This record gives sequence, C-alpha cells and structure tokens, in this order.
Amino acid sequence: MQDYFIQGIGFIGVFFFIISYQFRSNKLLLMCQFAGSSMFCLQFLLLGAFGGAANLVIGLLRNVLILARKKHPALGSPVICAGLVGASLISMALTWSGPLSLLPCAAMVSSNVGYWNNNARTIRLVNLAVASPCWLVYDLLVGSWGGVVNEVITTVSALVSIARYGWKELAAVRE
Repeated sequence: MQDYFIQGIGFIGVFFFIISYQFRSNKLLLMCQFAGSSMFCLQFLLLGAFGGAANLVIGLLRNVLILARKKHPALGSPVICAGLVGASLISMALTWSGPLSLLPCAAMVSSNVGYWNNNARTIRLVNLAVASPCWLVYDLLVGSWGGVVNEVITTVSALVSIARYGWKELAAVRE
C-alpha cells in the first residue's frame, strides 16, 4: 500500500506539469511547475532519492526568485543564477550516490540557466534538450513511475505549446 501512496504523489505532480506548458505566461508556467516539483520532491524523499529531492528544492527556490524579480529586479542578477548553479553542484556532492547523481544536477543546472533568461522559447528548448531527458533516466533508475510519465508528457506538452504558439512567437514572450 505504501508503494501505491508514494507513486500516487508523483502522479499528482504529473497533473501540474501537464498543464504548466499550456500557459503562454511564464509566471503561470512557473507556478504550476512549483506545485509539481513539490510533489516530486516529496516522492523522491520517500523513495530515498535524495539527490533528486535536493535539486528539486533548488528548482523551487529558483522559481520563487524568478517570480519575485519583477518586484525586486536585483533578484534577476546573473550572480543569483550562478549561486543556484553552485547550489546544485554542492547538493550533488553532498548527496553523491555515484554517477546517478549527475542526472538531477545536470537537469537542474541546465534548467536554471534556461529559466533565468526568462524567454519562453529558451525554457522549452532547455527542457526538451537536456532537463527532461536527464530527469527521465533518473526517474527510471530510482523507480518514480509518475516521474517517467511526467517527462514523456512534459515533452509532448512542450512540443504542443510550440505548435500552438509558434517557435518564432515564443522567442518574444518574456514575463
């Protein structure tokens, strides 16, 4: 029964990620991904996948900072982005469990850099090219079935949003 509960938490996260890419607004995308990442963070903790959980906490912090930088422009500094990248590297070192630890770190470093530039097209490109493939392999290896489903659906959802809004138009979307 416990396994079903843990896997169910991941599927709640899936729901939030499915809808996240269907918003043109980066703010709404980040808010949905915050909710989804919270669910996967909890699931990774329960699965004993501490490297994934630690990197998701960094991603949650990143999303809060990005949402707050409109009111506090200093939070948009490249130094803050570099600090988040450094935090991912430190969390990888602290939760090291072999080469598996490289995957959530690579996913988070790439998405931190991609999200930091606040461009809808770049966010989708980084997720399609680096973050989602890294998370997909990690999810398979740690047994997060919701995570596997999430990365497949997230990839399809990102592609749908590109078809829906247009690749060229997404380059101009900044919020």
